Amino acid sequence: MGAHDHDHHEGGSHAHGVSASSDARWLLVALLINLGFMVVEVAVGIAANSLALLSDAAHMLTDAAAIGLAILALRLAQRPPKGAFTFGLKRGEILSAQINGVLLFVLAGIIGIEAITRIVSPPDVDGAFVLYTGLLGALVNGAAAWALGKANRESLNVHGAFLHNLFDMLSSIAAAVAGLVIVLSGWGQADGIAALAVSVLMLYGGWGLIRDSGRILLEGAPKGLSPSEIGQAMAAEPGIVEVHDLHVWEVTSGFPALAAHVLVAPGDDCHARRRELQTMLARRFGITHATLQVDHERLGASDLLDIGRL
Repeated sequence: MGAHDHDHHEGGSHAHGVSASSDARWLLVALLINLGFMVVEVAVGIAANSLALLSDAAHMLTDAAAIGLAILALRLAQRPPKGAFTFGLKRGEILSAQINGVLLFVLAGIIGIEAITRIVSPPDVDGAFVLYTGLLGALVNGAAAWALGKANRESLNVHGAFLHNLFDMLSSIAAAVAGLVIVLSGWGQADGIAALAVSVLMLYGGWGLIRDSGRILLEGAPKGLSPSEIGQAMAAEPGIVEVHDLHVWEVTSGFPALAAHVLVAPGDDCHARRRELQTMLARRFGITHATLQVDHERLGASDLLDIGRL
């Protein structure tokens, strides 16, 4: 009665490997930039007694950790499927993005509490040190963000590392502005306010990473893809009687996947209908990894009776 037709396909593994190697090189460049300047900021921040600089150095430490995790995740993602991991370790990139988001949240809380304390009771801060180091930090972080911008930012993993450096560049600018205010007016609260601004930026970036990575880990449909719209488009294809048990999810960034049970009319060509569906899914929705179980619709008792009368 029913012919079973299970099939799935995906492509571009070689191109992905080349891209990942290029991404890793740019990530390494950004990592070295961050680590080098972080040492400078810690030394100057301690000498100048500036929380804004120390918080920026702490943020650069999270940048370095983010990039290090991103490099490790890229290496893991390149490993072929093996044993129990039938999709490989591609979701290592998503775990990396989520860890980076959580680290941003924790660090933002610590810096935010200390910043409020300094706003209430401002210590003596060497504004000139803060100004010059903040400006230099903005240039350094801008260079690191540029290097990360050369990598594939469609990857949530790489994008998370890029956001770390982008926000760090903005926090360096905030530290420089605080230093200028202190030099011109002696208003010590400016350092604490700049540090508080840094913590808000970190919360914003951290939430975005946690939200987007959580969506993938919870098997949510990729952004911009509506399962109901996809199901309706599949059911509207010629020869398709019914589509059910439809699942749309994202294995990792830029890797949407679909699975569904499809019924076609009795006697119809299951293989042809499957190929047409896969072509439509790739063309219209960008889904190239589709696992479709195609069966013939079962005839009901009344249908069999009608056939017997013919």
